[in-house]
Amino acid sequence: MARAAVPGGMLAPAVWAGTRALLLLCAAGVLVLPGPDVTSDVDVIYRGWYGVLSRGAYPADDVTWQYPPGAALAILSPGLLRPLDYAAAFTVLLLLCDLAVLVLVHRAGRRAGTRRGTWTWVAGVPLLGPTAYTRYDLMVTAVAVAALTAGVRRPRAMGALAAFGALVKVWPALLLVGVPRGRTARRCFTAALVVAGAGTAALAAALPGALAFAAFQRDRGTEVESFGALVFHLARHAGWEGEVLLNYGSVEFVGPYVGLVSGLALAAAAAAGAWLVVWRLRARRWGPQVPADAAFAAVLLFTVTSRVLSPQYLVWLVGLAAVCLVHPRTRMVRPALLVLAATGVTLLEFPVLFAHVVAGDALGVALLVVRNGLLAAAALGACRGLWRATSAGRGGTGGALSRAALADGRATAR
Repeated sequence: MARAAVPGGMLAPAVWAGTRALLLLCAAGVLVLPGPDVTSDVDVIYRGWYGVLSRGAYPADDVTWQYPPGAALAILSPGLLRPLDYAAAFTVLLLLCDLAVLVLVHRAGRRAGTRRGTWTWVAGVPLLGPTAYTRYDLMVTAVAVAALTAGVRRPRAMGALAAFGALVKVWPALLLVGVPRGRTARRCFTAALVVAGAGTAALAAALPGALAFAAFQRDRGTEVESFGALVFHLARHAGWEGEVLLNYGSVEFVGPYVGLVSGLALAAAAAAGAWLVVWRLRARRWGPQVPADAAFAAVLLFTVTSRVLSPQYLVWLVGLAAVCLVHPRTRMVRPALLVLAATGVTLLEFPVLFAHVVAGDALGVALLVVRNGLLAAAALGACRGLWRATSAGRGGTGGALSRAALADGRATAR
């Protein structure tokens, strides 16, 4: 008997459903991968924060609380799905956010005549494994994707969503770096400032301790998966006297020169920020793909310069890559593929072989070199592509859209 063919337009949703079913089984503990228990953040940490927040205050005495005020909304949101258990409700919300990203990217790609973005999201999330469904980063990514798909056609919505996302986990503020100059930028930044200011004030008034996270974030060290950590992984074999400890909620290096390497990481992040400012001042060609491309490049830069490079950061990058690839003129195809490759390596690095990473043995160091090397190559490629697309050749001046870019934007709006 011949098998019924899956219609071309339904293949991506079918693959999405199948892969997400596996992720749900992992999040529920039915399927267990080797390595540490990835569900403990939800079952222990998030549930504990939920109890504190429900009583009307931020967990200001908990050094693992290192998130901006809006993170309280993500932690409290499973309470909307009572009587479901907290972990089950959290997983359902993540599934809905995952589906929302799929719909947004698919619709944008359909208007542009491409499925690249859809497949990037469908494939990218399961490449990370159960971590994607056991951290709240997927919620933030959904907000970021909504902001970028609103784009310059709805600058106020883009600004408001980016600001809301930044209230939850800071990095969506980088979505605004590629907004075209002029009236579009004024509308976008005004909406962002209003939402950020009003949101912060409201949360601070409602819950004491809203800004306690800043001190805990400042005191973070160098996490074992970051770029800077490679220095200490190698130094351990040369007699370095430091150690690896659970510190501020993650596994970090503690000992001589850690402060120096952490400081250098902050300096590198400042340099990345300076490069983005120079790029924005020099940019002359501002096609409809530029806001997404610039956001992707910016988040890549701050990921590779971070003192902490947790596995869930790859969810952000996969979401932004998916939005980039719905634009036919994007320069981010190769960086997006590198990010997908890095996401797959990250699953091996955490949780499957995390013991080797913590031990700093040959296998663990090799995994970090490969994963971080892929991310570094993606960041460099994204920056080079963004610079060439916006600064080289003939184009409009100032923040004006080129005629070709404006035509593309109108076509998208239709």
